[in-house]
Amino acid sequence: MEITAKPEILRPRSAKGGAAFSDENLDYLSHLLDDFIRIPGTPIRFGLDGIVGFIPGIGDILGGLASTIIIIAAWVRGVPKVTVARMVVNVAIETAVGSVPVVGNLFDIGWRANRRNYKLLEGSIREPEKHSASSWLFFGGVCLVLVALMMVPLVLAGFVVVGVKHLLGW
Repeated sequence: MEITAKPEILRPRSAKGGAAFSDENLDYLSHLLDDFIRIPGTPIRFGLDGIVGFIPGIGDILGGLASTIIIIAAWVRGVPKVTVARMVVNVAIETAVGSVPVVGNLFDIGWRANRRNYKLLEGSIREPEKHSASSWLFFGGVCLVLVALMMVPLVLAGFVVVGVKHLLGW
């Protein structure tokens, strides 16, 4: 009797990076950075990233640098490039909005880019196709927002030109 079914081939977890990039260490790092401390009597949690963000000027940069460890681990472990790009965008959003005093720190506590990135890393290793598709959608949405933001100055410049023409009587 001939066997016609093909065996399922699973991608092996990469051993690159050694113990530093193990699941346990990356999970602990994301937990430490994003939700290590709990405010008693509330469900509100924050981590070292939220605390360091209160240091003017350098706090958000340090938090962003610490967040890149998970991104580097994802790259070393062979996560699809679009998912790595999504992780970079998560950290960029957290760092950019987090640089706004007080409001940015509250956003930083709520956004939790490190936990998001760790979930992306784990999910893309377990189900690479599913996470690649959602990453493409997210990345496309970010590109549309950036194009819309670039169009705002052009539209405003058009209104200014029309206004000047109207004032000069052209």
